[in-house]
Amino acid sequence: MVEDGMIVGLGTGSTAFFMIRRLAERVRAGLDIVGVATSRQTHELAASLGIRVVDVNDVDAIDLTIDGADEIDDRMSAIKGGGGALLREKLVASISKRVVLIIDSTKRVDRLGRFPLPVEIVPFAWKHTLKKLEREGGKAKIREKDGALVVTDGGNYIVDLHGLYKIEDPRKLEASINNVPGVIENGLFAGLVTDVLMAENGNVRMIGRSDSEKRGQMPHEPNRP
Repeated sequence: MVEDGMIVGLGTGSTAFFMIRRLAERVRAGLDIVGVATSRQTHELAASLGIRVVDVNDVDAIDLTIDGADEIDDRMSAIKGGGGALLREKLVASISKRVVLIIDSTKRVDRLGRFPLPVEIVPFAWKHTLKKLEREGGKAKIREKDGALVVTDGGNYIVDLHGLYKIEDPRKLEASINNVPGVIENGLFAGLVTDVLMAENGNVRMIGRSDSEKRGQMPHEPNRP
């Protein structure tokens, strides 16, 4: 999918790590692309491997973004943010002409919610924001690592909403959570994904827009500048 002259959004996380290494091999073999990173970690990795990376504000649009996902349902809605980069991942996806997620078959679900939903919040009054988030359902838990609160590239905190289980309307929940004071963004990606590459039993299956049309729900076109 990646061709010469493209501006490519580079995802964050364990799956994106392997994708970036493979892209770097193609760049060393002559592929001419420009990368836009969704995290400092991704920027440093891509640059260290020889991929030219530019600031997102220096491009008008992104041709193709490639990322992983924590869950994806049959309606092409996804949960992302396990790696803590959900805000920048969603911003990059929102200006991309095409958003491709790479998963294995264990990430495919009938309804989202088994995986805790990440929510990025401002540090100010974070304990009160947690209480408000629990009104959306589930149990809100501030994300910690090695005994300290996890801080995102934007200087914010991450809350994981556990126990949502079957999310019937991802778009509605996405909007409702983002309306809570203190919330910056959440990890529900509804209507942004255009294609999924799913590995299963040694094979890779492509799930695209036409598959969603057959289920009666077509993802909307990503916002473009």
